[in-house]
Amino acid sequence: MNVIAINGSPHPKGNTYLALSEACAELDKAGISSEIVNVGNLKLTGCRACGYCASHGGKCVLDDGLNEIAEKVKAADGLIVGSPVYYAGINGTLKCFLDRLYYTSSGSMRLKPAAALVVLRRAGGLDTVEDIYRFFTISEMIVTPTRYWPAVHGRTPGEVTEDGEGMQIARNIGKNMAYLLKLKAASDIPLPELEEKISTNFIR
Repeated sequence: MNVIAINGSPHPKGNTYLALSEACAELDKAGISSEIVNVGNLKLTGCRACGYCASHGGKCVLDDGLNEIAEKVKAADGLIVGSPVYYAGINGTLKCFLDRLYYTSSGSMRLKPAAALVVLRRAGGLDTVEDIYRFFTISEMIVTPTRYWPAVHGRTPGEVTEDGEGMQIARNIGKNMAYLLKLKAASDIPLPELEEKISTNFIR
């Protein structure tokens, strides 16, 4: 089993990375491999709504590194999305990434354990968590529970390590995701039947 952790921060080894590393360390202890993938410093653009992915096996028409990461996410057993808080929300590059990732890959996300982990200076954490959770729930992912809101405080590099409660939350995410993954692996209960999607427009 393996988990992909997305680092949405433009700083590859900053506070978001440190928080994700704390969660991943617990996965590793549980015998589950993990990889932190940095996307916050990629030159990504938003979805063009061109429909190319629908007719090309989920591959995005834009060749900017997303397709390679999307394949890793599709193959992974679990997903953690980490983001800094920008104006009480996820940062722009991560938004571009998640829009395109989920539009091209949502079919492979169903009932896969997922977790959010956000890093903030002072406020806006819950709004940012909700930004990420919306991608999870619309794709029928299993949101990994934790003891408190999945947010860690810190601004200057390394400051998150001083947030004892926040780092404990990060560890708790890793432990609980490991439990969910092992629970799924041990279960012989078939997944719920997936009905063909019905789309109803509000205006006719």
